[in-house]
Amino acid sequence: MNSSKHYPEMDQFFSIYFGQDFDLFGRSVSEIVDSYKKNSPHRFKNLILEIDSYRKEHIDDLAFAFEETYLTEFSPEPWGYTVTSFLDEIQRLLKD
Repeated sequence: MNSSKHYPEMDQFFSIYFGQDFDLFGRSVSEIVDSYKKNSPHRFKNLILEIDSYRKEHIDDLAFAFEETYLTEFSPEPWGYTVTSFLDEIQRLLKD
């Protein structure tokens, strides 16, 4: 799946902020999301909407779809999250 057409903000968020150099943006999920919000003040609302759309599109296969699309960039399990709980946390932090 080429997610860039449908989810460009998610693609950028996971590849840059949770990619191999994630530690440039923080040591915790909260710190990384805060950094993203500061660096992308006009785009983070788009990320919230894209995550909502992605979840609706993959209502029956969210974990599988996420792993297929983003696993090469990022996996939430080492951070102590499932795919669902991670996306919940990202959205919660973005809305704060």
